[in-house]
Amino acid sequence: MSTIANLFIDQGSGFTTTIDLSDSTNLTLTNYTAAGNIAKSYDGTTKATFTTAINSTSKIVTISLTAPQTASLKPGRYVYDIIIVSSDSPPAITRILEGQLDVTPAVTFDSSAPET
Repeated sequence: MSTIANLFIDQGSGFTTTIDLSDSTNLTLTNYTAAGNIAKSYDGTTKATFTTAINSTSKIVTISLTAPQTASLKPGRYVYDIIIVSSDSPPAITRILEGQLDVTPAVTFDSSAPET
């Protein structure tokens, strides 16, 4: 069963967070990849895709969105989930995080500014 966590993202700002799986003593992240999507509803079309990275030594999964990605999201509530996928055949797929994602509106957005 995955962990539920609600995320808050400022529209037009870069977003990065980490998921610490080090408490999962029987989990090895070697040869795993991660993926994650954002949609308006569970059966809706994907509105954004997280960039993901896995540090298998520290068991940390990093997810991020660029400022242009968050700028393209309309303010409001979305749903998201993050999965890890083994390289086995057939692959083992585990949902590690899911929840609601709130995009707060931006008053000022400069597309030429560096991402934060």
